Amino acid sequence: MLEMRPNCECCDRDLPPDSSAAMICTFECTFCVDCAEAVLDGACPNCGGNLVRRPARPARLLGKYPASTRRVLKEGGCPPTGA
Repeated sequence: MLEMRPNCECCDRDLPPDSSAAMICTFECTFCVDCAEAVLDGACPNCGGNLVRRPARPARLLGKYPASTRRVLKEGGCPPTGA
């Protein structure tokens, strides 16, 4: 099941389960759309995979399948692509 992390690993922006601004890679690394596009150029800084919009979990299922509360943050944020 998708972990649905609560924040951007670069800037720590809150990304609730219904956020249309959440981007993920296949390892569920999570970034906001602003960091994914402007800073990371669409590539995960952890694995190099592409970042895609995270699907929203239906509100009716959040009680049974809650989103993660574990915040992951890259120390020092994310360096720009090519840095």
